Amino acid sequence: MPAPDGTSPAVNGFLNLYKPSGITSMDALRRVKRSTGVRRKVGHAGTLDPLAQGVLPICFGQATRLMEQVVAGRKRYLMTVCLGAVSPTYDAEGEITLVADPASIDLDAVRRALEPFIGVIQQTPPMYSALKVDGKRLYDLARAGREVERKSRQVAIYAITVNALDLPLLSLTVDCGKGTYLRSLAHDLGQALGCGGYVTELTRTRVGGFDASDGITPDALESAGADWQRLIYPVDWALRELPPLSLDTAQARAVRNGQAVRSGDGSGPISGGEQHRAYDESGAFLALLEWQAELRQWQPVRVFNCPEPSPYASRYDG
Repeated sequence: MPAPDGTSPAVNGFLNLYKPSGITSMDALRRVKRSTGVRRKVGHAGTLDPLAQGVLPICFGQATRLMEQVVAGRKRYLMTVCLGAVSPTYDAEGEITLVADPASIDLDAVRRALEPFIGVIQQTPPMYSALKVDGKRLYDLARAGREVERKSRQVAIYAITVNALDLPLLSLTVDCGKGTYLRSLAHDLGQALGCGGYVTELTRTRVGGFDASDGITPDALESAGADWQRLIYPVDWALRELPPLSLDTAQARAVRNGQAVRSGDGSGPISGGEQHRAYDESGAFLALLEWQAELRQWQPVRVFNCPEPSPYASRYDG
């Protein structure tokens, strides 16, 4: 319902959108804006290639202030790699060139080849990516027939599980951190195996606390009509793995003004850097706080304006 002044009421929170393959992340966001009527202070956390499908968290209002934390969260992908060929895009959308017959490759060979890719590694981004070099997107340069040197960067791959090997197809589950290119992983694995490889299917099944099992497709969002806001998670839902902290009136006032506060007895976590989510006495989500051990105080990292009491005020899902 519009507000008395004719404007749309503020929407604060997250939508666990399930992006279908075949559209860009921006295309998916545009569909969300059309379906909800929300045009301002709405964005997506992270990007999925057009080929990929899966979790694409959408942030509304105050939730946009947590976009960095969501993007930095641990991610899980289900990936199918075709062995025996390469593609300039490192996926099925590019021109496929045969390299070598992978018939001799078995599970043991795959597992051995995967070992160097697990951990904190250096990875070179693909030419077909949105990274900029001298102000130009790499994929624009690639489409113009230019290939430029790309600096490798550090990424974290926590685990890789081999689900199935049905040559030439290899199914993997990959747990990784921010900035990991799964297409580069597929290409580099193919090089390590000596036969080439490229991605044929890619699904992001998890980002932080957002899981594909309860994701909402753009079609389902459109079908929800005026009732779409029932699909929104509260802003603090994305931080529910952090412990909650209740502040009194004076502390809440100080935090709203960006000031650090002590806990009631001056105590706190043993080590510095630990983060908690803070609430006022009504249970409204107030801030993301970080403990400063030397000063024995809580320092606001992000302060929010969420007037409604949160169902997560006293819950800890860590």
